[in-house]
Amino acid sequence: MANYIANSTNSLSFYLNSDNEKIGELIYKKWYASNAEIKLTNGDTFQMKPKGIWNSKIELKDGEKTILEFKLGWSGILIKTFFNDNEESYLLRMKGFPSNKFTLTDIEKRELLVAVMDTKLHNLNYKYAINTTDEFESIANKDIIALSLLHCINYYINITTIITVT
Repeated sequence: MANYIANSTNSLSFYLNSDNEKIGELIYKKWYASNAEIKLTNGDTFQMKPKGIWNSKIELKDGEKTILEFKLGWSGILIKTFFNDNEESYLLRMKGFPSNKFTLTDIEKRELLVAVMDTKLHNLNYKYAINTTDEFESIANKDIIALSLLHCINYYINITTIITVT
């Protein structure tokens, strides 16, 4: 098990840390846009780009290769990874409604991760406390997935806010 903290210093950047060690960063080009960039501390960068009608699917690309995709479904956010030509599926869902807690489960419905959002409404910055299981920690590309989950949660909040307001 591991504990991560993700902080936004402004509404455009999120930093992911574990044991006071920086893992990477999620950077938005505009406030809560679908386009974003993931930068790992080793220098690797990946691009999040919308795809499909009404930008209903978001893909994470390593150059031209899609390594992760997600879309909002009735039961939560459906996530597929394609690392090393091996497809894995996950489900990110809000735990209760309304809630500030999100869980990630695998195809066998085993809980892999819990993310709890703490908002600082006075400056619109967010903080996530993320607790993972040993199963999540054994995933080879867990850092990329964890940073992508921040984007998934922000996407979910953005979409549900738009629906609630209209």
